[in-house]
Amino acid sequence: MKQLVLSMIAYAVQRDIDAAQLCKLAGIDLPALKKKTATPVTAQQLQDLWLNASRLSNDPLFGLHFAESLQPAALGIVGEIIQSSATAGEALTHAAALTHLVTDQCRMELTRTNKTFTVRLIPATDYGATPPYAFRQLIDLLLVMVIHELDGLLLEKIAPSAVRLAYTVPDLPEYERVFRCRPSKRAGEYVLVFDIKYWDEPLLTANYELQNLLLQKVSTLTNTTAQPQTLQLRIYNYLLANSYLGVSSLDDMAANFNISPRSLQRKLKEEGVKYQDVADAVRRSLAVYYISSGNYPLKDISYMLGYNELSAFTRAFKRWTGSTPVSYQSL
Repeated sequence: MKQLVLSMIAYAVQRDIDAAQLCKLAGIDLPALKKKTATPVTAQQLQDLWLNASRLSNDPLFGLHFAESLQPAALGIVGEIIQSSATAGEALTHAAALTHLVTDQCRMELTRTNKTFTVRLIPATDYGATPPYAFRQLIDLLLVMVIHELDGLLLEKIAPSAVRLAYTVPDLPEYERVFRCRPSKRAGEYVLVFDIKYWDEPLLTANYELQNLLLQKVSTLTNTTAQPQTLQLRIYNYLLANSYLGVSSLDDMAANFNISPRSLQRKLKEEGVKYQDVADAVRRSLAVYYISSGNYPLKDISYMLGYNELSAFTRAFKRWTGSTPVSYQSL
């Protein structure tokens, strides 16, 4: 989130806003924010930052226009992983798996059919049809970035066939221009729908070796939120970054964190999850990535994810996605 806040301030400067004044109004210490050990920006500071940037620029759609201009580099390592992906589908798969490194306000899910794929943001808090200003800006930001972050990385301009938002947009023509599609209002939904043809569009910046190094680096990232990093998130990051070693067992993971398997299970239970839930979330992300890449036979994918039998992997994959690996592969 720190990198995103700095990018927002940099964009405000391009809009002739004084960075020091903007940060002062938002209660943010700009020199301190630039340091590696900066205190995380609070929810109230972020809200004030959005509001004052909009006021000082005289642009009620500041967040929408900021998102339109944003480059993947603004997302730090997540942006680098997106850029180094082989295809648009692979890039979005990684983006969905790593959204928690950008914000804890929502998560991203991907679903596919034989004709379309859908990007869905699921908020941590249901605000109904009147979300707070900063949250609405964040939703606009993430959805617009899905569309615009691949600009210049593909030989085709990506555009959704449908956009659904839970709130009424203040300027429909401008939203339609930026989203490249006319948004519609639907309760509880923050959704982009794309033609399946975009899924396998190759990225010009694909670099598998770099991406593998970046995924390993994810596990070394420090927590950027005000609250201590949850155990489930630490485990998820570790499993994802070390996926080339396979998905660790409960006993191996407990040994890695220097606690007993029973203690690890108990701590996860306090967070409302089981170790199997976290491991399956990683397996699902990796399975979709491996299948989408087209570089691995299903039997090898099954083995890499720790399944001794292809039939067991097939059952698990159908539980995660609603389709079998063979059906998903043929989409």
